[in-house]
Amino acid sequence: MRVIMLGTAAAIPDPDRNHSSILITIQGRHYLFDCGHGATHQLIRENVIPGNVNVVFLSHLHYDHIADFPFFLLTSWITDREEAPVVVGPPGVQNFIDHLFAEGAFAADIKARLNYKNRQGNTHVLTPDVRECEPGVVFEDDLVKVTACYVEHIPTEISPCFGLRLDSADGQSVVFSGDTAPCESLIELAQGCDLLIHECTFPEAAIEFRKKANVGTWSHTSPAQLGEIAVRCGCKSLVATHFASFDTNNPVVKDMMSVHMPRDMIGPQAMEDVITNIRQSYKGELRIAHDGMRIDL
Repeated sequence: MRVIMLGTAAAIPDPDRNHSSILITIQGRHYLFDCGHGATHQLIRENVIPGNVNVVFLSHLHYDHIADFPFFLLTSWITDREEAPVVVGPPGVQNFIDHLFAEGAFAADIKARLNYKNRQGNTHVLTPDVRECEPGVVFEDDLVKVTACYVEHIPTEISPCFGLRLDSADGQSVVFSGDTAPCESLIELAQGCDLLIHECTFPEAAIEFRKKANVGTWSHTSPAQLGEIAVRCGCKSLVATHFASFDTNNPVVKDMMSVHMPRDMIGPQAMEDVITNIRQSYKGELRIAHDGMRIDL
């Protein structure tokens, strides 16, 4: 099994990180978890043909987890994708898809391209096999079983959010938290996994600042909490990801991030604090995710 972190950023645009996306490859078959901005370019950078990715899991419907999906599918359509992808996600995914293609935002683009005969033979790929799901086993084939649980990020009545666990036929397991505050359902899902890929969006001080300032959602996991979660899960290895650019030196990104945390807290030293806080309780194998990171299990 090969795991590639295609995108490791949170919502703020960052020239050094793409948005959330993870590629898991088993025996040449590709499974994509989230499709945030930049995912398609990152697939190509990793020498993966987008049209060969036929199963996509969406953890939830925040834009930094789904914005690249239309680009992903339209790109693979015009490069002769043969099979419509399976798209697995929470309720609301079908509505998202329905507003994109034949009668949606890209209808004029599609109509224009259909004037060319060689674009007319695979229009079926623009109708993905959408599988809205509830917690439990959400996908299974001869190589993998994927199980979902609800996690605590935004109110369920607005948009349910999932954590996801992939178990391979040869006994390996990867868990992806999606976006979440610490929650028992994710800890239960991740028990004994080989690799836990978990969000760690803000440092401790930023989370406290956001709570007091009432800026956005604070339903994220702090570094200290992440260390405790990893211990309770008994994971063999931990990857911290989905970073809100708190370690940037880019002046524009710093300006955008200053809504979420004081500007003088932003910089590379913040990541060192994150590592220190995770290590307060978790002593196992730890990776700090970066775009293009490859993990072989």
